[in-house]
Amino acid sequence: MSKVVFITGASSGIGQSTAELLSDKGYVVYGTSRNPKGEPENYKMIPLDVTKSNSIKKAIQTVVNEVGRIDVLINNAGMGITGPVEDTPTDEMRKVFDTNYFGAIDVVKAVLPQMREQGKGLIVNVTSIAGYMGLPYRGIYSATKGALELTMEAVRMEVKEFGIRVTNVAPGDVATNIAVGRYHTPVFEDSVYKQKYQANLDLMDAHVDQGMDPVIMAKKIEQIIHTNDPNVHYKVGGFMEKFSIVLKRLLPDKVYEKLLMNHYKL
Repeated sequence: MSKVVFITGASSGIGQSTAELLSDKGYVVYGTSRNPKGEPENYKMIPLDVTKSNSIKKAIQTVVNEVGRIDVLINNAGMGITGPVEDTPTDEMRKVFDTNYFGAIDVVKAVLPQMREQGKGLIVNVTSIAGYMGLPYRGIYSATKGALELTMEAVRMEVKEFGIRVTNVAPGDVATNIAVGRYHTPVFEDSVYKQKYQANLDLMDAHVDQGMDPVIMAKKIEQIIHTNDPNVHYKVGGFMEKFSIVLKRLLPDKVYEKLLMNHYKL
């Protein structure tokens, strides 16, 4: 039987590209989104809100009832957030953590019993290169992805004895509609961050528009599915995006900070 793949956040971007690629390759694919629209030709879309535990359980049970197993979880659902920390409403920060961090963890917790019963399984968490560093005006987003990376490092060790493999794939800028779906803290007229925040918003949007094709991530995920012993981390992106992580490891903190500030014109 072909492997059964469960993908969160499959209505667009990386999730959709991965669902399309894997279904074309013969995998049994179940994509999810909060409000699925239409029925793709080669895979199924089912409703799932990662911030609601009942919705998670129902979606997973739907797949198990229909095909009896889940071989691969691609934990991709997420949302963006921008803004100076001082100007960003704390409630909005919590919403992003509920999706990017707690939502992702709750999906993993819900699928683990099924994978343990099967005696094997693969969990691929889509994080972000932004999670390796605190980026100005994207600090909360960086925090959600960095927290997920660290937590899944721990989960990987906890579940290895059950034949379950866990890995994290961190993309750089991807040409998706995340800029449309993310929460933008308004550029307040009386904010001390007004000019520099607006300039960085323009820079972020340009980076997304010039980002890599999400199919590149889809191909990397398929490659990982075929890997017997996946790495703890994978980074997918341009040379400078991946090299920035190496620099952070090698350079003194203040030198690296200066490089970031120069890049973001701070």
